[in-house]
Amino acid sequence: MTFNEFNFKELLQKAIDEAGFKEPSPIQEQAIPFVLDGKDIVGQAHTGTGKTAAFGLPILNKMKGNSGVEAVVIVPTRELAMQVSDELYRFGRFLGINTATVYGGQAYARQIKLIENAGIIVATPGRFLDLLRGGKIDIKPDYVILDEADEMLDMGFLDDIKEIFTFLPTERQTLLFSATMPVAIKNLAKTILEEPEFITLTKKDVTNSKITQTFYVVDERERDDALIRLYDYKNPTKSIIFCRTKKEVDRLSTFMVSQGFMAKGLHGDMEQRQREEAIRAFKTSKLEILIATDVAARGLDVNDVSHVFNYHLPFDSESYVHRIGRTGRAGKEGVAVSIVTPHEFRMLQKIEKNIGTKLEGKAIPDIDSVKLKKVAELKNQISEQEIQDYALTLVEELKEEFDISTIAFKLASMISASTFVQGNNNIGKSESDIKRLVENASRYEGEGRGDRGSRGGRFGSRGGNSRGGNSRDRNSRGDRPSGDRDRAPRGDRPDRGPRSGDRDRAPRGDRPSSDRAPRPSGDRGSRPSGDRGSRPSGDRAPRGDRPSRPSGDRSRKRD
Repeated sequence: MTFNEFNFKELLQKAIDEAGFKEPSPIQEQAIPFVLDGKDIVGQAHTGTGKTAAFGLPILNKMKGNSGVEAVVIVPTRELAMQVSDELYRFGRFLGINTATVYGGQAYARQIKLIENAGIIVATPGRFLDLLRGGKIDIKPDYVILDEADEMLDMGFLDDIKEIFTFLPTERQTLLFSATMPVAIKNLAKTILEEPEFITLTKKDVTNSKITQTFYVVDERERDDALIRLYDYKNPTKSIIFCRTKKEVDRLSTFMVSQGFMAKGLHGDMEQRQREEAIRAFKTSKLEILIATDVAARGLDVNDVSHVFNYHLPFDSESYVHRIGRTGRAGKEGVAVSIVTPHEFRMLQKIEKNIGTKLEGKAIPDIDSVKLKKVAELKNQISEQEIQDYALTLVEELKEEFDISTIAFKLASMISASTFVQGNNNIGKSESDIKRLVENASRYEGEGRGDRGSRGGRFGSRGGNSRGGNSRDRNSRGDRPSGDRDRAPRGDRPDRGPRSGDRDRAPRGDRPSSDRAPRPSGDRGSRPSGDRGSRPSGDRAPRGDRPSRPSGDRSRKRD
């Protein structure tokens, strides 16, 4: 099927042709006819499948173009609002339909002026609701679209969405798109849609089948070393590293730059201008690595991301789906890599169960393996290199001082520097360790003891101890939880089992009592309240040699 078969307006078809669109994606092929027929729809498809065109093209085709705001698109983040707005403008420019982008952090007056001249509003829920509540805008759109509805739910916008619809006309066509379909989204669909058509492209697997998903098991202190080694081995062209906290993003971006990578961080505490600059640099390949929190990267649409790295696993399966959905877009293949510790196996199993996909466990390559790969890539690069005139001139000049073999050896020595591999030879768990971890975790899960699935898998790394006398080094300190976490609400987090990544040691209940100094039974709880002020401290005289102090004397120091 081609886009010509939809019989769009001539000027809309012109924009489609100029954009290079030939054949519709599955979501476009199924959704566009329903939208053209005026049906409400619920579309479920993983990210990167072309949902913007699936609703944008038929809506643009139906719009009159001269009657104020006719369509509203509500999205979870500023970044996605800008991307959707740009794409809709690209499709509608020959039709004379303008798009207004509305989100927090911008002046109200400027956005209101843009709305006055727009046919489509693309907005985040918070700012759009502010405009409606304050009576700053009065619109009666014929078409309302919720894009990435599950992400808006995760970010706590459900109540805002419900309130927004109280300001909108009941006679409208409503479209809802979501990568996953939790119960809350299904309930929302029942309240805001009229007899919708359901389009589901994801069956058992909710993730893109073109994305290769692997995990590597390390001790907590090895995360940074593992990340660098995997970058050396996989050599991604453009990648995103996901972190749990803003503090972790800042630390890791500084670390990656210190290792010679072109990297920048992206999180919610950055100014909007800084965020836009980082995304623009990443899209134009001025950056090779973007290090981001889940919140900052929601809806980020860059088609040529080759790899996604989970520095820590996310707290829930939906976040995992959205993270890895940043790669493998527009029909391309992608790679998703997760770095985990043995204590995160319960979380890993939960993600696998919810997404219906088994991740492949692999051992981190040693130095020799990385060198062999780098040398093979270098030899291939040399064999494909065209000989330039300036190179011939340089070699002729060098031949006046050196023979041809010496010149070749010197040049090879220069370019071979790129094959240098840093770090310890062995990082993380071996394949046999990983196999045992998986078996033990599965056995505990099968026995109904999933909360303790990591106990049987507490192996030392090669040349190290997983209990980790050195686990509190500079690498792990930055990973401690802090108040600036971009994390799920408490009720959405997994049951508290072993802490995932904070400490590389056994849970308190699993440690032998000999690990802790015995405490005399009389150390606490046995003194009368009036004796509190007479506790020995430092160079104080023995208790019996000191004069008693009245219990009401408030000037004494407390230990």
